[in-house]
Amino acid sequence: MGDGEMLVACDLVKSYGGVRALDGAGISLRGGEVHALVGENGAGKSTLVGILSGAVAPDEGTVWTAREAREAREALEARSGGIAVVSQELSLFPDLTVRENLYPHLPPRRFGLLDRGAMDRAARPVLAELGLDVDPGTPLAELTLADRQLTEIARALLRRPQVLVLDEPTSALPAAAVDRLERVLRALTARGLAVLYVTHFLEEVMRFAQRVTVLRDGRVVLPGARRADVDVPELVTAMLGGAPPGPVRRSRTVDDGPPPVVLSGVSVPGRLTDVTFTVRAGEVVGVAGLQGAGHLTALEVVCGRTAVSAGRVDVGGRGLPRSLRAAVRARVAFVPSDRKRYGLMTERTVWENATAVSRLALGRGGMLPSRARLIRSTQDLTDRLRLRGAPDDIVARLSGGNQQKVVFAKWLATAPQIVVLDDPTRGVDVGVRAEMHRIVGELAASGAAVLTASTDPAELTELCDRVLVFVRGRLVGEVHGERLTEHALAVAMQSGVTRAAER
Repeated sequence: MGDGEMLVACDLVKSYGGVRALDGAGISLRGGEVHALVGENGAGKSTLVGILSGAVAPDEGTVWTAREAREAREALEARSGGIAVVSQELSLFPDLTVRENLYPHLPPRRFGLLDRGAMDRAARPVLAELGLDVDPGTPLAELTLADRQLTEIARALLRRPQVLVLDEPTSALPAAAVDRLERVLRALTARGLAVLYVTHFLEEVMRFAQRVTVLRDGRVVLPGARRADVDVPELVTAMLGGAPPGPVRRSRTVDDGPPPVVLSGVSVPGRLTDVTFTVRAGEVVGVAGLQGAGHLTALEVVCGRTAVSAGRVDVGGRGLPRSLRAAVRARVAFVPSDRKRYGLMTERTVWENATAVSRLALGRGGMLPSRARLIRSTQDLTDRLRLRGAPDDIVARLSGGNQQKVVFAKWLATAPQIVVLDDPTRGVDVGVRAEMHRIVGELAASGAAVLTASTDPAELTELCDRVLVFVRGRLVGEVHGERLTEHALAVAMQSGVTRAAER
């Protein structure tokens, strides 16, 4: 180990079945520095953190710390090596006090009894250093989420670690709490700790870290680069493996009349702030953002699933839908990402599913609709969707892709003017994905306004005319036209600056 190094991990290999999660990865952490670890989902970040923490045993490789060299086998060994981890999912107990949460293992005792005085004397300086002004006897349930996170950091510091791993520490925090965390990081590095900062937010890398390592497909593709030597587009390129060419843009006819979807100055407490956008008839508009960015909340507002605290909403010329049923009556179709939970009655037939919304919510077909007529209308829809299955087939017996087509059929039966899609091709193969994209294109061509989200940025670039980018509850801009590429969209989502995506 070199001067100032608190941890060095080398040649780490870990496989799960036939999948190699880490393939010779390594990292070096220095005292007094924040070192960011970034990569796409599935890049190997969680496995690397698991090995450093001792929760995961590597197949090959070694971890050295300033205290010892070891093969990380279990969490107790990691703690003995001076490593503490604060995970994204806090491991605290809301029914206990702050004091009790700070000492979950081997609390100080006197004459066999818990020594609360000794516990508080040790805890108060640490809490003060973190800016957490709270009595140790306070029930944890009374603290805000940000204060609970600081409590977990305090618990880690009471172990006197040399290395502190913060795993996605800001994913659920408001902006003010992020500012507070920055002050905490300065205090931690000032006392000589090495901090490994795992995050999806690249603007935080540029703000907090001194160095950054990028993982891709289990390998280190950018090892410990100085923050001053890289920018957000370069980090995105390293994460994705290059800037792929953009898709061929389609030419769509967009209606220049009043837009069917209008949001103006819309806010939802803790989720959206002053959001304004429109969707016109004939266009496909995407919404994108990292987890908790607010883009999915925007979909919920349009569908009548979430109320707003401020602003104006007009959907289908009927104002703000007060419920999902009201949205349906405004000719809004909603295709959810979880089709089995929200989109289908899996033990019913295709025709019962396909006609459910038009019969029950819109009253089409009369009081006693003809079964034969419903089956005929369903057959027309399944032919249009190229669904492999008969109207009398039980939905549970269909493939995942054909089940998703049944969800589409249910909403196409309502002749929607506005179509809201939440991850419409989740869990389907490439052939069905192409079919879904064809259907969406036909809907737009017929004059529907389409608003869609996807966990796959590449899908948004293939499907959309423009994509609205959300960061921490705010709409920061849009990417469109020839500039709408996967690389540009990823830059915008990570940095919050759409101009950077247009370079």
